[in-house]
Amino acid sequence: MENISGFENGIIVDSCTDINEQIKDNFETIPLRILIDDDEIIDENLDTQFLLDMIKKSKHSLKTACPSPGEYYEAFKKYKNSFVVTLSDKLSGSYGSAMTACAMMKENFPDSFVHIFNSKSASAAQSMISIKIKELLDASYTKEEIVEQTTAYIEKLKTMFILDSYEHLAKAGRLSRVKASFATFMHISPIMGATDEGEIDVLDKVRGKKKAFNRLVQLIGEHAVDYENTVLGISHVNALEKAQALKNDILEKYPFKDIMIFEARGISTVYADDGGIVIAF
Repeated sequence: MENISGFENGIIVDSCTDINEQIKDNFETIPLRILIDDDEIIDENLDTQFLLDMIKKSKHSLKTACPSPGEYYEAFKKYKNSFVVTLSDKLSGSYGSAMTACAMMKENFPDSFVHIFNSKSASAAQSMISIKIKELLDASYTKEEIVEQTTAYIEKLKTMFILDSYEHLAKAGRLSRVKASFATFMHISPIMGATDEGEIDVLDKVRGKKKAFNRLVQLIGEHAVDYENTVLGISHVNALEKAQALKNDILEKYPFKDIMIFEARGISTVYADDGGIVIAF
């Protein structure tokens, strides 16, 4: 029988959880893999511009692959209590791999605790969920309270995003090349978001990028939000100035408690493309 390591609590995320200094220092990441033509790239400490250049030069396929159950299992063994945040199970097999590893832990280490949170989203939403768990741990909530409050938080969380380009979605098979070309030609900027089930849906279609961002800010106000007690997250792909400008626009209209900005990692970059913006609140 293997021995579990002595760490008390661990927050474990897959690499679609975008980062800032707070996440980089506090959470353990299980990387997904990016498959570009014949190359396999581990989504770990990737240079964004390098990845964007690789994708732009690709001729055939662009895919992603989830971590194996074994990768999650090795991470879980480090902690007595593991709190895990994954991509939506509708978008990736990451959640399924984590659940398999959880079953392995229960069999081999019955006294350990592992809970897998299906984010039902991606990117900035995963970052916000992870930070929520950290805040609850720091406030000495029990495992059961953390699960209850984080699950409730996920149910209320909204995710919306705008892309500068649809080339990556087309290469990855998430959008037909005909639709991508038409949207680009017509300067159509769809505002997309995560459904309650964790799938991607089109929330609105606007012609022109500036109008799309104005509409994105408007859409926030169409939800019932306790602004004074809510933190909003913005993830960006190589677009820090755009993210900061959006933060200012949102704060001018809504009194959020805070707005945090995250840098997209590899998986978010694959799908959101250069200039992509994701918000979660």
